[in-house]
Amino acid sequence: MFTGIVEEIGEVTAVEQLTNAARLRVRGPLVTSDAGHGDSIAVSGVCLTVVEVAGGEFTVDVVNETLQRSSLAKVAVGDRVNLERATPAGGRLGGHIMQGHVDGTGVFLGRDENGVTTFALPAHLSRYVVEKGSIAVDGVSLTVAAISADQFAVALIPTTLEVTTLGRREAGDLVNLEVDVVAKYVEKLAEAHIRDQVQNRDSGGGTEERS
Repeated sequence: MFTGIVEEIGEVTAVEQLTNAARLRVRGPLVTSDAGHGDSIAVSGVCLTVVEVAGGEFTVDVVNETLQRSSLAKVAVGDRVNLERATPAGGRLGGHIMQGHVDGTGVFLGRDENGVTTFALPAHLSRYVVEKGSIAVDGVSLTVAAISADQFAVALIPTTLEVTTLGRREAGDLVNLEVDVVAKYVEKLAEAHIRDQVQNRDSGGGTEERS
């Protein structure tokens, strides 16, 4: 689990294309200080498993499913990425609960002089995004300031712009999005409940009131 509080900005130092996967090497002195084989590190919001650590760099394999859903399919040597180690038991929940399972990509549209930043939102994710709710953008836990059918906006403070890659984004850049997992569970449970209620009604299985 992650909380969306970026620990450092890393740099991609190598990209190797494998069969149905890609292998990335990323420089991150802080996150590798106590990392080992099998540990989880979020790379721009994508939870990846460390396969090797050496000299302040770590190596991860990115499977095809993840490449298709995230911006990592277009990552190149020299690109900067947000890095966060998995939250330890008993650690502070500084942002919100994140799995590192990216739901899709959005597009950076622009930022005004007050730091209000707007992103294009895929239609299939819009129902999970609410005003004042949480959303992860490139692994950064953010609060939604405004929402429409196909866009959402967040207000970024100077510190966030400085210590994450969001301050380097330009119009048209892809960003990884992870919506609130709680909203997805609520939707699934509600759908099952409504379906059961409808089936029970249609089959005449409802109980009659007694006078």
